[in-house]
Amino acid sequence: MRIRVITADEAASLIQNGDNVLASGSGGGHGVPQAVLDAVERRFLETGAPRDLCLIHAVGIGDRKLKGAACFRHPGMLRRSITSALIDSPPLIDLARDDKIESWTLPQGVISQLMREMAAGRPGLITRTGLHTFVDPRQLGARQSPSAKEDLVRLIEIEGQDWLLFRPIPLDVVFLRGTTADENGNVTMEEEAIPGEMLSTAQAARRQGATVVVQVKRLAKANTLPGREVKIPGILVDYVVVDPEQRQTYASDYNPAYSGELRVPLDSLVRLPFTERKIIARRAALELVKGAVCNLGAGISTGVSAVASEEGILDDIILSNEQGFIGGAPLTGVDSGTAQNYDAVVDQPYQFDFYDGGGLDVAFLSFAEVDPAGNVNISRFGDKIVGVGGFINISQNARKVVFSGTFTSGGLQIECRDNRLRIVQEGRHRKFVPQIEQICYNAGFAAEEGRIALFVTERGVFDVGPNGLRLIEIAPGVDLERDILANMAFRPEIAADLKMMDARLFSEQPMGLGTELARAPEGRRKPRRTLN
Repeated sequence: MRIRVITADEAASLIQNGDNVLASGSGGGHGVPQAVLDAVERRFLETGAPRDLCLIHAVGIGDRKLKGAACFRHPGMLRRSITSALIDSPPLIDLARDDKIESWTLPQGVISQLMREMAAGRPGLITRTGLHTFVDPRQLGARQSPSAKEDLVRLIEIEGQDWLLFRPIPLDVVFLRGTTADENGNVTMEEEAIPGEMLSTAQAARRQGATVVVQVKRLAKANTLPGREVKIPGILVDYVVVDPEQRQTYASDYNPAYSGELRVPLDSLVRLPFTERKIIARRAALELVKGAVCNLGAGISTGVSAVASEEGILDDIILSNEQGFIGGAPLTGVDSGTAQNYDAVVDQPYQFDFYDGGGLDVAFLSFAEVDPAGNVNISRFGDKIVGVGGFINISQNARKVVFSGTFTSGGLQIECRDNRLRIVQEGRHRKFVPQIEQICYNAGFAAEEGRIALFVTERGVFDVGPNGLRLIEIAPGVDLERDILANMAFRPEIAADLKMMDARLFSEQPMGLGTELARAPEGRRKPRRTLN
């Protein structure tokens, strides 16, 4: 067998008007077949075709100067978008907001796992992830534009319990990425920053008779690639596109630590500057216990890994992210989504299996809006459509969720002196609001299932009690009425034993968490069997 090697322009010519096109990858160019996407855009600008496409991607891809999904932004090119997040492709946010495309934002884990269900020919993905959120068909069914009429998710009942059924998505052309392909089409991913769901997607495409194109950096002679390193077997690949200029991410040509080729000294991990974000990440880190399996979400929560590194406790906990990394330190900044010094990396569908099965002891996530009941919105704020990424999978299934965010946003300035906090300038936008637009985390449902939530800000900490949101800690130097209650659109319950936040949070010096963490009980989902 010899695979056919084609150019990126030839790959673009495989798409017909109205096709469903899936592209792999995530965020800042990790695993994105950018050369092929550029060719698709180039063909449309030159010929006006292909038109009326449906673009599917499990994770938000782009924008980094109009890359990724933004290649499909031109009028008439896109008919519908199915993804977990639009934040990385602002032009598609505009199209969805103006109802120029049909738009859905499904949970990242749902799309990833759905590829595996489609590969096996099953009737869809059956899961409880998304119940009682805007993904639930009793709310919005994950729709983000009025023209999105089709029901991609159905409510079903199994043995008296509610479940969601996410229907299979038809595929016509699939663009994937690897590092090396041999002459038989076998593909390895030795330089890739993430594994994604490449195998499951290729299998799903083969099941449906879709065309599979894999972009790689180089070619190898047949039968020279180690069989155990092959991630996409040649039997699933129709064409290969070679791009010698392929970068590991949009920001990095190649970092061997991202691909697991080497482990870097912890001192080389970037330390957070002493700002309100570091105060929040530190307070969140106080929820760590030795041996706990944790997830770090995007945004401010990624700072927990930097704090753990600075405090010398990174080896005492197990950090992970939804891209498939277990252990080590998930990356922050422009290359967030990958990790360094990890112990293992698994395909994304299997990471979400672990998350959905309750494998996380603590999840660290961001929040954007919170209502009096403790419900959270991160997805949509009027004209701004963000999407949910893996947020719903993680928040709905972890034993404990620590939501992190600044108390207000838009111009917030603080200063710390003598281990006390002072608000120099208040943010323009409130985050604690009377009603949220889309429910991404349902506090009542979480309470029913015995899950715990904590809300950490630079000036106060809240939990969710029987009466809704409850203030349990306040920063030293902060005035309750002026700095907290006056900047909330509702009055939360105030704990009878309201405590002061740890004064060490407000000093630039390390907190010395190593000794304390060693004395903490180990985080475990269930007691493990032991030998007699």
